[in-house]
Amino acid sequence: MLVKTKGVVLNYIKFRESSIITKIYTEQLGVQSYIVNSVRKKGNGSRIALFQPFTLLDMVVYSSPRGGIQRISEYKTAYPFATIPFDIRKSSILLFLSEMVTRTVKEEEENPTLFAFLYNSMISFDQQVQHFENFHLEFLLELTQHLGFGPGSGTEIIEQVAFSANTQAATSAPPVLALHAYETYFDGLLRPGVANETIPNGKIRREMLSILIRYYQLHVDKLGEIKSLAILSEVLS
Repeated sequence: MLVKTKGVVLNYIKFRESSIITKIYTEQLGVQSYIVNSVRKKGNGSRIALFQPFTLLDMVVYSSPRGGIQRISEYKTAYPFATIPFDIRKSSILLFLSEMVTRTVKEEEENPTLFAFLYNSMISFDQQVQHFENFHLEFLLELTQHLGFGPGSGTEIIEQVAFSANTQAATSAPPVLALHAYETYFDGLLRPGVANETIPNGKIRREMLSILIRYYQLHVDKLGEIKSLAILSEVLS
């Protein structure tokens, strides 16, 4: 059966000489994996740029009730990015977020609200030309709402992380007693316009991200190591 759908590319892996297997969050079918042939050709024939993290696509795809890896009949860019491919800070942020979404969003069924969040967030991010240094934090906080463990306040995040049994096990978050200093910063991201606390520098931003990843680890089974975090930290340092 052929299905017409929009899609948000999450990642891809190389397959054979010139093909890939790509994971895409689709509007109609949730998370799906597709084999795409001959996209890694040398020269002008290559279309691999269309499968970079969070590229937005219009697609016609094959869908089978048996599941498994499917194929794409037609695909084209739904929204050509104007800034993301040319800004290493933005592309690094999306590499990191694509890994987080891939590890946390698993449903193979339609979820219009989640799809709209992912799709519209990318358009908004591409249109921002400055003051986007908190985007990854804001994105992850909003994603928690769609995943079912969204915090109501910065205090809720800090208390769960501070009193978890393995606070220091898989994160570089600061010592427990220092965590409470970040409550108002999280409140500022959760309730913009209500809490006006400004994140003063990159060091605090990185520590907040470590806390937030630990918060995810408490709620997402086997989240594991986020390999792209080191790249993001270096680029944004």
